[in-house]
Amino acid sequence: MKINYLAGDATNPIGEGNKIITHICNDIGGWGKGFVLAISKKWKTPEKKYKEWFAEKTNFELGQVQFIEVESQIIIANIIGQKGIKSIHGIPPIRYEAVAIALKTVAEYAKNKNASVHMPRMGAGLAGGKWEKIEEIIITELIAKDIEVTVYDLEILK
Repeated sequence: MKINYLAGDATNPIGEGNKIITHICNDIGGWGKGFVLAISKKWKTPEKKYKEWFAEKTNFELGQVQFIEVESQIIIANIIGQKGIKSIHGIPPIRYEAVAIALKTVAEYAKNKNASVHMPRMGAGLAGGKWEKIEEIIITELIAKDIEVTVYDLEILK
């Protein structure tokens, strides 16, 4: 099994059955740039739940995941995989270790729900990460556990 790359919109996942849409959130409660805008345009609940989670501070830390069912068979996974929102001393906000921990949780959840996982090239945009590293984590934490993964690019891959 390998990652399925498609031109398309990750907020409109393809296929049958349960689908989990994963994306990276920061650890400071900020929601307002990048892929979250597409999520909020389509569904209001993920942003609302993320902000409530931040306000409560219960398990709101790097590596944690919040699952929100937004439609029958579509679940958003808010992954806290970003330390702040800006690079500090040349270090981008992405935290690969946190993404790996979170994707372990996503893998367990996906197995329990018999779900596939869908995402944009998360962590490689505003979070400043390298897609090659994120891809390695996806292969280790999801593909190696026989979980179907589709990555969507808004433009066709070259």
